[in-house]
Amino acid sequence: MAVGAIHDLTDGNRDGTPDNIDVHIAMSVIGLLLIALGTGGIKPCVSAFGGDQFEENQDKQRSRFFSIFYLSINAGSLLSTIITPILRGQECGIHTKRECYALAFGVPAALMVVALVVFIIGSSMYKKVSPQGNIIVKVSKCIAFAVRNRYKNRSKSIPKREHWMDWAKEKYDERLIAQIKMVLKVLFLYIPLPMFWALFDQQGSRWTLQATTMDGNFGAMQIQPDQMQTVNPILILILVPIFDAVLYPLIKKCKLNFSPLKKMTVGMFLAAMAFVAAALVQLQIDETLPIFPSSNQIQLKVINLGDSAMNVTYNPPIDGANGHIMNLKASDYQTIENPISVVFSYGDKNETFSLNGLSDKTRYTYIVKNEQTIRAELARDISAKPEKGKNAIRFVNNLQEYITIKVPENDEVYLMPFAVSNYTNVTLGIKQFVVTNATGAVYSTESIKFGFGSSYTIIIKKCANNNLNIEYIEDIKANTVHMALQIPQYFLITAGEVVFSVTGLEFSYSQAPSNMKAVLQAGWLLTVAFGNIIVLIVAGASTLSEQWAEYVLFAALLVAVCIIFAVMAYFYTYVDPAEIEAQFDEEEKKKHPKEIEAMGLEKGNGPYSQTKM
Repeated sequence: MAVGAIHDLTDGNRDGTPDNIDVHIAMSVIGLLLIALGTGGIKPCVSAFGGDQFEENQDKQRSRFFSIFYLSINAGSLLSTIITPILRGQECGIHTKRECYALAFGVPAALMVVALVVFIIGSSMYKKVSPQGNIIVKVSKCIAFAVRNRYKNRSKSIPKREHWMDWAKEKYDERLIAQIKMVLKVLFLYIPLPMFWALFDQQGSRWTLQATTMDGNFGAMQIQPDQMQTVNPILILILVPIFDAVLYPLIKKCKLNFSPLKKMTVGMFLAAMAFVAAALVQLQIDETLPIFPSSNQIQLKVINLGDSAMNVTYNPPIDGANGHIMNLKASDYQTIENPISVVFSYGDKNETFSLNGLSDKTRYTYIVKNEQTIRAELARDISAKPEKGKNAIRFVNNLQEYITIKVPENDEVYLMPFAVSNYTNVTLGIKQFVVTNATGAVYSTESIKFGFGSSYTIIIKKCANNNLNIEYIEDIKANTVHMALQIPQYFLITAGEVVFSVTGLEFSYSQAPSNMKAVLQAGWLLTVAFGNIIVLIVAGASTLSEQWAEYVLFAALLVAVCIIFAVMAYFYTYVDPAEIEAQFDEEEKKKHPKEIEAMGLEKGNGPYSQTKM
């Protein structure tokens, strides 16, 4: 990814686009594939590898390890969320200066190399499980044989067997069959779990989009919408120690049986409540959002740049829409269905302009001026809140000369007389606008303080005495609902994550046979992938137009799944894989005592158990 970004910087055009887009895409795809391959190798194995470092009687220490392990993951996530945007924000490039993605990808790559070196240096300190062939292939063949054998003998008068996997006994070792039963039992319990991740992973998408319509001004600190995601890892760092050192011991002292599956059920319920909280916040936001045009509608606003008042008349007439617009003022947006034309009048002078052919679900502004004839310039407005909480601004040149406008964070804007610029995005705060006219004279002024998510049409009225005189027309109001209202929903889903995810990792390890620890960890991670697929399916199939209703839908689905999981958990019987494997070792020792003694195997350390090192 870093090399691809460097290629863009050295082989780009002056407009910031890469010369060879195919190379850019190829490098990105290769990078993503390598990340996927590496993640597939690390994630299922690292937690199982950590659990392997503890003895069978160290359940408390192993439980604490999984908490610290999850804490470390989120500490890295927090640092990444803070530092990566800073690295990306550095300007670099040859033909044009732009965001430095090469640095944003390159620094993590270098740190991963350092991590790998540290891991290799400490290799001799770790307890390792000896490889014993491809367990996935062995398990798959055993399951396939059991299914075939059961199907082949379905019509014969053979006594029924206690478990369908027992049909594999003719070919496979009973120990392996018992281990597969344990794994299948847990995997069956995993079936409802993707619904939790379907909600959890929307923090980085739906909730961030929600934050773009909110006010991120925290006084001394200005929070951007995507920075609200740091609340989750921050709360993880706070809640994991509290839960581990205070809450769980307190529940245990109260003699309540807060088993792992009960913890996971509570976690799912908390995630559902988080989405109920998000829905309540969304209802507040919706009350402040502008009403944008729907199908078969346009919205039209008129700005009068003439030197006197102007009348506006719509055809067909719109109730309450006709009337006076004073000089350098704007009308409100009028929602029009099946528009035909609009008439602009200055005294006895009038001009008709057709509205046919305008795009539905779009906002427009007519800039009108009274000269020898009535001139009107139609501009297409943005029909949604600006992305990432920025402010969309554009300029109208009401001077009689060509001008250049320097806008902070953007390229210069060139405007002919009576022309409208494209939108540029600016961040929160007061900006310095500098205008240079055709003679080279420079005029400047400070802007109003921009908030989050607003849109303005700025009229350049006059340049005189080194001062720039401008007028602001507010197209979209700034966000007024504060981002702090998202904190309760982040708290609920993070609390749910702590009791669900950390417990799930530990449960997956504790219920897995010694040779299938990573297999169950991989199965656990697979529920995350299916959760993302559920989001795509539900969001695609849903006909809900209101975002709050979609939040409630997801919450209701998770509550339903939570009830199903609670019933499944009630009937689940916890097992001790080490004890079961020790029984097989003992039986093997009784059958072949001399061979076992020669192999130097001890009780509980059979052919399929982990090797002590």
